[in-house]
Amino acid sequence: MILTIDIGNTETVLGAFEDATPERTWRLATERRRTGDELAMTVRGLVSASELPLPERVVIASVVPALNRAWTSAGALLGAETRFLNGGSPVPIRLEVDHPLEVGADRIANTLAAATLFERDTVVVDLGTATTYDCISAEGVFLGGVIAPGPTTALDQLTRATAQLPQVELEAPEKVIGTNTLACVLSGGFYSVVDGIDGIVGRILSEWGRDDPLVVATGGLAEVVGPRCASVDRIEPALTITGLAIADRYLFGD
Repeated sequence: MILTIDIGNTETVLGAFEDATPERTWRLATERRRTGDELAMTVRGLVSASELPLPERVVIASVVPALNRAWTSAGALLGAETRFLNGGSPVPIRLEVDHPLEVGADRIANTLAAATLFERDTVVVDLGTATTYDCISAEGVFLGGVIAPGPTTALDQLTRATAQLPQVELEAPEKVIGTNTLACVLSGGFYSVVDGIDGIVGRILSEWGRDDPLVVATGGLAEVVGPRCASVDRIEPALTITGLAIADRYLFGD
């Protein structure tokens, strides 16, 4: 079994793969003080509860360097070889940007997955702590994109900065016009995300000038926000970890 791990600032997504589709996925809170022992114990418990074998190999995309050593240690404790995906990895994509080594590993995984699965010009909208927009050519070239606040980041900042506004969980409201404070905050938070995505995607497509690129939403809130976005063609919540599973064959030289 291959275990893929996407370490984000807020959540860490794990996927168990035997082939191109995940057998099981899990989402954990990203805690920077976790040790390798704790992480290995967590993985053992998850795969055991799902009646899956321990991983033979681990492929990681990380935007939290403080956790890299702990996850490397966890892989060793699980008896698995561990590799990290980054801008210098031998995968069949190109990073045509000013500083390739600065491109986040999650965006590299998205590029590899999009090039392999879709084989057409693609914009990947990844809804995490930040919302990233990745422009990927049909030939597997990452051309850059946009980084914006994530769906919950701006909403959390709004409720922290205003004493009388309640905290809300981002979800689709029943209607746009709220008739109480909670409904108003929910509507404003949700539709500012939806319209922000449609607006930025529209600008990207206009500037890029390609014929009919595919727009794919991924990330933890893709299934919440994506259906309300007019610009989104497909929702693929597991795109990033699928890219890591594809990277396995190149990182381990099989």
